[in-house]
Amino acid sequence: MAAERGLAMATCTAPVNIAVIKYWGKRDTDLILPINSSLSVTLHQDQLKTTTTAAASRDFTEDRLWLNGKEADVGHPRVQACLREVRRLARKRRGGGEDTATLSLSYKIHIASENNFPTAAGLASSAAGYACLVSALARLYGLEEELSEVARRGSGSACRSMFGGFVQWQRGERPDGTDSLALQVAPETHWPELRVLVLVVSGEKKPVGSTAGMQTSVETSPLLKHRAEVVVPERLAQMMRHIRERDFEGFGQLAMRDSNQFHATCLDTFPPIFYLTDVSRHIIALAHRYNAHHGHTKVAYTFDAGPNAVIFLLDEAVAEFVEVVRRSFPPSTNGDQFVRGLPVGSAVLSQELVAAVVSEPVPGAVQYILHTKPGPGPQLVDDPSQHLLGADGLPRSRA
Repeated sequence: MAAERGLAMATCTAPVNIAVIKYWGKRDTDLILPINSSLSVTLHQDQLKTTTTAAASRDFTEDRLWLNGKEADVGHPRVQACLREVRRLARKRRGGGEDTATLSLSYKIHIASENNFPTAAGLASSAAGYACLVSALARLYGLEEELSEVARRGSGSACRSMFGGFVQWQRGERPDGTDSLALQVAPETHWPELRVLVLVVSGEKKPVGSTAGMQTSVETSPLLKHRAEVVVPERLAQMMRHIRERDFEGFGQLAMRDSNQFHATCLDTFPPIFYLTDVSRHIIALAHRYNAHHGHTKVAYTFDAGPNAVIFLLDEAVAEFVEVVRRSFPPSTNGDQFVRGLPVGSAVLSQELVAAVVSEPVPGAVQYILHTKPGPGPQLVDDPSQHLLGADGLPRSRA
């Protein structure tokens, strides 16, 4: 944290997480309490992250917020919920009074946040965004306690982005939500061979937002009720066992089944919700043909509330499957930028593999592939030159 002339500033980064046992539906929309527990994999920030700077000053006249360079509504109820909770915890820690040696809780706040990936396209931007907001505010006010409950107030899945590796969000039972928290199941170092490919089909904003979509599902889908009460508890225990044992066959099969059932609940919603596109379904079919050719599960897909595919696989399969995707969805432009993130080696496909797996190519359907792996939770940025706000508390020019 930097402090000068009454100005205090802190910058953090936070990761995206991808659920392999999905959360869909709230039992309390104000506190954001889920109807079922969930489990996710935190992705590495070298490829996908939100960066947020929070600043406070006696000279600021109002709270302000900038998202990806544009001023946004700081009065949004979820932003205000996070601000209110962090300030409440800071006040509680100080015993209810103001310590003249610490940052005044009466100072107005300026916040700037940027994503290095498409926002609102089904890539968990809100999870990374609110986890980052809470982390930066906590640093600003000197808080060190467990903060996943606070992050949950911004976006349910944000509580999972408060930890690295493999993370469970516990449904909890208390009406006040104090036991609806995230817990790390295993650190990012637990499964070193695990890799993730994000196949970006569209960076456009999804047609039905997650908040509206899931509440319609809660109100109209009998399948969702059955899923939350009967299916998920058993799957959660199975998935944690697969992760502990690094059993990719079990992990991959269950991830695909859970993704399929989540999208089935969207179809069971009335009116139905369609997050998957024709290209999404092509990718699903491709994964199954690829696994059938090899005789076991080498790749596993999961889709959140959007068309973009997240593929889990082990490092030894990355080069071959990336080449399969390239053959199936040839890049129409920028072929040298088709694969991003971690390096990917070259692979020569056998004629038998091409004949069995690659059907009629769909040029340009996949915009690019992002290669990443599990990674850590929120990080403090110590370098002042990386602050998104300048000494005047306004966004720096990033030109």
